[in-house]
Amino acid sequence: MKKILYLHGFSSAGSTGTAVMLRNYLFADYGVSVLSPDIPVMPADGLVFLKKYAEAETPDLIIGTSMGAMYAELLRGFTRICVNPSFQMSRLLTFNHLGKNVEFKNKRADGATTFKVDKAMVAEFKEIEKTLSLRNITAEEKARVWGLFGKNDKVVNCRDMFIKAYGKAHYREIEGEHNLTQVMVKRDVLPLILELLGV
Repeated sequence: MKKILYLHGFSSAGSTGTAVMLRNYLFADYGVSVLSPDIPVMPADGLVFLKKYAEAETPDLIIGTSMGAMYAELLRGFTRICVNPSFQMSRLLTFNHLGKNVEFKNKRADGATTFKVDKAMVAEFKEIEKTLSLRNITAEEKARVWGLFGKNDKVVNCRDMFIKAYGKAHYREIEGEHNLTQVMVKRDVLPLILELLGV
């Protein structure tokens, strides 16, 4: 059975509607399972958790949206789709969320409903961005990564960063905004998934 690891965005959870949509579309018709764990809120913990999770599950494909796409980019050695990646989380949080209590948009497995964006969180994202993200991209990694970017995304714009690191071979602009809708999943994401999985 083919396996996908889906990585959710900031303040979300593995129960997000995008993961549910992918699961509903892919399992019955293609026998593809979709794993979607809750990502720890602190970036250093999140990255360690996801590396161990991916190594244990060995997914055939990793898909991340927004913050999840930033993490997906870091999971080298796997085929990945980065949808509207947010490669500048430290900046985004500093200007929009620093010092605030944030409510999770989706139900978390541990029952948590809120978390606080503090300086330690921002510093951890900044360290990842400075030392790991979009660094040391080999030709082999470029061949494994696709970037999908909503033409009307007003939340993040990391197109140039992606192109500088990965080139334009697997860069695609899609109709839509930052968050994936059912239309975008069916029209833009699913065909690429099926192509990459060969199902």
